[in-house]
Amino acid sequence: MSNECPITIFWFRRDLRLHDNAALFHALKENKKVQCIFIFDKNILDDLKDSKDVRVAFIHDTLSEIKQTLNSYGADLWVFHDTALDAWQKILSQNNVDKIYFNRDYEPYALNRDQELNILAESMNIDVCTYKDHVVFESHEVLKDDGNPYVVFTPYKRKWMSLLESGRLENNYDVLKAFKCEDYLSNLNPVDEPMAFISLGAMGFEKTNIAIPSKEVSQSLIKEYGDKRNFPAIHGTSRLGVHYRFGTVSIREKAAKAIVLSETYLNELIWRDFYSQILHHFPHIVKESFRKKYDNIDWRNNKEEFEAWCQGKTGYPIVDAGMRELNTTGYMHNRVRMIAASFLTKHLLIDWRWGEAYFAQKLLDYDLASNNGGWQWASGSGTDAAPYFRIFNPWTQQDKFDKHKAYIKKWIPEYGTPQYPQPIVDHKEARERCLKTYKEALDNN
Repeated sequence: MSNECPITIFWFRRDLRLHDNAALFHALKENKKVQCIFIFDKNILDDLKDSKDVRVAFIHDTLSEIKQTLNSYGADLWVFHDTALDAWQKILSQNNVDKIYFNRDYEPYALNRDQELNILAESMNIDVCTYKDHVVFESHEVLKDDGNPYVVFTPYKRKWMSLLESGRLENNYDVLKAFKCEDYLSNLNPVDEPMAFISLGAMGFEKTNIAIPSKEVSQSLIKEYGDKRNFPAIHGTSRLGVHYRFGTVSIREKAAKAIVLSETYLNELIWRDFYSQILHHFPHIVKESFRKKYDNIDWRNNKEEFEAWCQGKTGYPIVDAGMRELNTTGYMHNRVRMIAASFLTKHLLIDWRWGEAYFAQKLLDYDLASNNGGWQWASGSGTDAAPYFRIFNPWTQQDKFDKHKAYIKKWIPEYGTPQYPQPIVDHKEARERCLKTYKEALDNN
């Protein structure tokens, strides 16, 4: 991999696409001989518990497609399996590199990892150029007039929308303008021989039969999203979460379409930015409650009940159907996620961190900021959260959103038979216990 002439490195991370990719665009436009890389980070992979983790297989498949496309241009994708720092030390010692480009990531681990690279690159007089790509607005862009971050969604949304509209240029939103990487692909680094592509097996993983939702979503689905999104038995949501998570679609492209098609769908993308900036400004939320007094709650943390929840055997059909959908497909309908999270934290009084960790293990679209935000919202401990005394009634939620039990019967074949378990807790008793426990914790703080 040695080169006499200097090369520029573009590092794929949460942006696995060749179109409308901010850092890739700037790398190609501003340099010749741009070499694309990806690192399967051992620090991340070694924490995964399942060798059939479909997310790793999805990344691997996506990289294979990117590599084939780059090969068709006489270029290549270099893929490494190592810790990020060790991989970079090898890359920089074996190649004449003058610049490194990548898109910013806002999770605590990523920030520490990127700081290590910055220190290494600076010691070798290599420029590091980073760009916004994963969100529409970053944490420092949407702030109160006094410069402090928003912690309530509605005023954040108003500011977000005003910034978007103020960037309007000839009926286009400048902040949503696509980066046309395809115009500069001639500036890729030519290679004589492509680098061997590491197999899943060599990293300790294997393929599964879980399908990844399509990137192709009809305009009619987005148009009708506001009316249909709450009903899990129908295909009323885009299921693009995994593609947002790994950047196989462009957030700018989807937001631009949502502006035209669905305010409700756009609202979900704004929530995504909101939780991202909360994580940036308040990194303690990774392990602690946003509202720290909620860490005084005396969680029951009954392991048998947690296991029943995980397996979808609580005796509450709407909760169980959701958990079985998650375990089978890596996806859970958004409305049901709220019901299942509320049930775990309030009916069973199990620490939200237990549920968050389980979702992190199972969800194809797991995203630290959004997953954490959702769980803390459900438990009452987060920013702009549901008040602790708002406790979803699973029975009324079921009647309202799955009236004919189509979703329930799909995922619980034994529903209505003696094989289906009785409820592990009485709703009324659980509600009263939750209110008492929360009140004691918060009053004593």
